[in-house]
Order: sequence, then structure tokens, then C-alpha cells
Amino acid sequence: MRRRFVACAAVVFVGCATIMHGTSQDIAISSQPTAAAVTVDNKPLGQTPVNAHLTRKDVHTIRITLAGYQPFEMNLTRHVSGWVWGNIVFGGLIGLAVDAASGGLYELRPDQVAGQLQAGKMGAVIRRNNIVVLLVANPDPSWARIGSLER
Repeated sequence: MRRRFVACAAVVFVGCATIMHGTSQDIAISSQPTAAAVTVDNKPLGQTPVNAHLTRKDVHTIRITLAGYQPFEMNLTRHVSGWVWGNIVFGGLIGLAVDAASGGLYELRPDQVAGQLQAGKMGAVIRRNNIVVLLVANPDPSWARIGSLER
């Protein structure tokens, strides 16, 4: 009887974090002002406020934009979940391997993103392949100058 319980517990708790909180996580995204466009990993998601349903195993980039405001961008990072202790106690290496492969081993931080958009003209943006050129009248002094256009 005791062996059956241990065997059942080992099967049930393999991948403890995956079972307990899943392989994805909801992230609440808001902005001030509201109704800004949101992209996650360069894919349009909607306008703020919005919830993003994201995989736990990947690092994600959130970008919030609104005409007349400077864009807000941040990376969500993944951290080891507290559920990993369940694997150490019950699931062992097999449980850790399952959670690592599925992403259940992690949690994304922060779990809420509140972008404060700063008013200001950004100038013209030109995008070609992986090159982005930003044309501004008054550049920030902290920017590194790599070139200039002259008439």
C-alpha cells in the first residue's frame, strides 16, 4: 500500500511547477496616457490597458507607443519559481527536467507593466531591414553620434 502511494505521488508531482501554475502567465499592461499601442516581441497585441498571455520559458520585450509621445520599452525576465521546491521534494530530477523543458520552472517579472509615456516629438523614423534611423532636431546629449546628414 505504501509503495503504491509513493509511486502515485511521484507520477502526480513530476513537473510540479508545470502542474501548479502552468507554462504561461498573464501580464497586465497599462500606460499613462491610455489607449497606446502595445506590441509584444514585435507582434501587435492591442491598446492599453490589455492583458498578455505569455509563455514562461521565454524572455519577452514589451513596447508601448502613442503618437506624440516617446515610446516605452521593457524586457520581462524569467526567474525560477518557488514551485521548484516541490520538484526537489517530490519529483526529483525528472520533475525539474519536465518543468525546465515546459517553462513551468519559471515565472515572469514584473507581472504588471505600467508604461509612463513622456510627451515629446520623436522626429522621423526610417526602418530598413535591421537598421533604424531616427531623425531629430535636438538630440539628447547622452546619445552617441555615429553620423550626420548635411544639405
